[in-house]
Amino acid sequence: MKKLFFLLPATLLLIFISCSKESESEKNDDEIIGFPTPDRSSIPAFPGAEGGGMYTTGGAGGRVYTVTSLEDTFEAGTLRHAVMQNEPRTIVFAVSGEIKLTRNLRITNGNLTIAGQTAPGDGITIRDYTVMVDADNVIIRFLRFRLGDETATEDDAIWGRRRKNVIIDHCSMSWSTDECASFYDNENFTMQWCLIAESLNESVHDKGAHGYGGLWGGNNASFHNNLLAHHKSRNPRFYGVRDGILSERAEMINNVIYNWGDNSAYGGEDGEYNIINNYYKAGPATNSHRSRIFEAYRGTDYGRFYISGNYVDGYHNVSENNWLGVDLKHGGSLDNLKVENPFEIYPVTIRSAEEAYELVLEHAGMSLSRDAVDNRIIEEVRNGTATFGGSWGSNSGIIDTQEDVGGWPQLSTADAPIDTDGDGIPDEWEIANGLDPNDPTDGRRYILSPKYTNLEVYLNSIVYEKIGFGGTGTE
Repeated sequence: MKKLFFLLPATLLLIFISCSKESESEKNDDEIIGFPTPDRSSIPAFPGAEGGGMYTTGGAGGRVYTVTSLEDTFEAGTLRHAVMQNEPRTIVFAVSGEIKLTRNLRITNGNLTIAGQTAPGDGITIRDYTVMVDADNVIIRFLRFRLGDETATEDDAIWGRRRKNVIIDHCSMSWSTDECASFYDNENFTMQWCLIAESLNESVHDKGAHGYGGLWGGNNASFHNNLLAHHKSRNPRFYGVRDGILSERAEMINNVIYNWGDNSAYGGEDGEYNIINNYYKAGPATNSHRSRIFEAYRGTDYGRFYISGNYVDGYHNVSENNWLGVDLKHGGSLDNLKVENPFEIYPVTIRSAEEAYELVLEHAGMSLSRDAVDNRIIEEVRNGTATFGGSWGSNSGIIDTQEDVGGWPQLSTADAPIDTDGDGIPDEWEIANGLDPNDPTDGRRYILSPKYTNLEVYLNSIVYEKIGFGGTGTE
């Protein structure tokens, strides 16, 4: 494993500190001197974190729990045991493969980072029951959530609402029996660089056809650089100001929406929204609204929208004038919806829709090691095709069961690197970067960076070595 010295976006991550500061002359010459614990309120959760949830701290500085078993029990060493703990914590993985949940996995204790990028081999897939984010200050990265219908539960692959400070990054969601990934009525939220595909349409939902992408919304909520593919509808549905929700300010930026069935993006009653530089590409299942960017719904009133820079494949006129691709569900004038400037939300790097299309196809989802499902979906989006289908039609891309596409793919496994002191950092990496592989406390200290703990520097390095920071192309 190579020694790591790397750049933060726009700044050099501090090269390993090996000498003491003059102000701390009392220290021994051999002792590593670190930095004081920083104010994390304006430091991104990790390099590449952007949008409403970008300042989430998760489990930084807390205890490390290592998942050593794929079983779903309450025993130490399982994911469920680690999730249930009530202290700041980071969950790392020493195993790879499928975690077959035996019941819903509800995250109720916050100050949590789940670092899926640490899993060896092809990583982790969570299946059979939903994962609910029901806690504040949560970071989830590089996991797959593939629900499936074997337990006949009516649910999302992953979802969360009424929480604050949450960021979901580089995850793959599929085979839900409701929406694939729904996050709304949250404050300071980001879902970024995720691959959300193949919700199950004619499945176990008691309302019938329910192949939906997601319900999105919140305040200071960002959904950017995600891929939505092969959903009948809700690509996404902005939840809007209803059902007791008092306000909503959310945005979708640089997403790719492919092969919707009868509706792409819609909703947004009475809220405030930025819809910027997304890429829309109809597919073999798209039997209506092929040029639509958004259909606004009215509650007490319509929402207000900043809509700009969106690209609709095959419809030059709509790409040039996005408002030609906006419909009103309940009639009225588009002029009442338009705003001249974007609503203020924490910053997101905005690229052209065409550039975002290429980057999303390259990096979205659990892209450190894509499984056969994600690889197939990426190729279908790129080629404008679909390989499988269900009752919507063969080769439509809209499926009814995971068995339509062959079920869960085999994941390769590998041995995890040795971590003698259990601080989440492999011995080899600690030695290469001047840390002590026998000191269980140095993972939570600020020695290698003034902004991130040593454990976070290691976690970020895994991502950087393979795809750059956050898949953003930042070097």
